[in-house]
This record gives sequence, structure tokens and C-alpha cells, in this order.
Amino acid sequence: MRLLFPAALALAVAAAPGAARDRNAVPAATPAGKPQSCIPLRNIRETLVRNDQVIDFRMTGGRYYRVTLDQPCPQLGFERRFSYATSLSQLCQQDIITVLVGTTAMPGASCGLAPFQPVTLAK
Repeated sequence: MRLLFPAALALAVAAAPGAARDRNAVPAATPAGKPQSCIPLRNIRETLVRNDQVIDFRMTGGRYYRVTLDQPCPQLGFERRFSYATSLSQLCQQDIITVLVGTTAMPGASCGLAPFQPVTLAK
């Protein structure tokens, strides 16, 4: 397997810290187009892990894609960070994410992604 970033085994993605943020809040979202199988890695600006099953991807230009996993991914909502490895320049619905656990970022549960639904998030 060829990694997109050869110097790294995986790209770690973490939500922005914020003590005031409600860790269990999943903002309402309105679909804004057809679900996509893949999104370009170069356009991902931020990931927002909402809970064990919902991840929002903020893209270049302010567009959002929501992934709702088929099954809850253990500890994802608590840890709020994950890694992935891909040989493509895209992140796709068949790719696997691995929860990063604790301060040492030990690998936790691995879970399959789902389609990327373009959405408009409620303010």
C-alpha cells in the first residue's frame, strides 16, 4: 500500500478543542446534494467528530460533508480523533478510520466510513 503522505503512517485528524462546546451536540443539517463516494483529501480543512457515529468534514470554500457511520464507532465521540491510511488522493466510503486513544494516540476501534452527504449546517 502506498500512503499519500509517505513520511507518516497515517494522518491524524482531531477536532478543535473547546471547553464550552457541548460534546454531545450534533447540529441539524439539511442535505445539499447527492451523497458522494469520495472527497479529495487536499480540500479537507477540518473534521468535526460529533459523536460515535457522526463526522462533519469542512472543505475548502466552506462546504460541509456529513458522514453518518452505519454503526457507532466505539470511543470516537469521546476521543474525537482518528487516523486513516489511503493510497489515493481521496477519502472514500469504503476506507477505514481508526480511533486514536489517549495521550499516546494508541490505535482503538477501526470502523468503515459511509457516503459523504453534502449538507448545510444549522447555525
